[in-house]
Amino acid sequence: MQALLVIDMLNDFINEDGALPVKGARRIIPEINKRIKEFRERGEPIIFICDAHDEDDKEFKIWPRHAVKGSYGAKVIKELDKREEDIVVEKKTYSAFFNTELDKILKEKGIDTLALTGVLTNICVLHTAADAAMHGYNVIVYKDAVATVDEETQRFALKHMKTVLNAKVI
Repeated sequence: MQALLVIDMLNDFINEDGALPVKGARRIIPEINKRIKEFRERGEPIIFICDAHDEDDKEFKIWPRHAVKGSYGAKVIKELDKREEDIVVEKKTYSAFFNTELDKILKEKGIDTLALTGVLTNICVLHTAADAAMHGYNVIVYKDAVATVDEETQRFALKHMKTVLNAKVI
């Protein structure tokens, strides 16, 4: 069984007025909604993975302050078809697996394959894909439903996930 992960599609990353806007990320919204619809129709879980940093998070030494837990910037963008029954997993670093309940949730639901969407392809999507592979999950990455800062970085991250992590990039 599969689960769809929607990674960091948050106001701080997607909206122009966000703390760390990803240029061009808005273009993936229709593709993510398409995938959400497919997973809903099949009755497969949709899991929103959301940065939720503490006020003084150590990550702010690397990146500007962003996605502080409970803030507007840490909320999923309104353009996505997020519903009450969808699962939300908050994270404080790049991987959706690190110090979260994600693996437990997936095992309880009998999930063996993760389909990844969201931002940034070379950071949170890549690190989540790596940890998913290390945990024994099959990984699918929808290349039209992930975005990052530039095309060269996008190509590298997708190639790395395909060749090193054995992800299916479609």
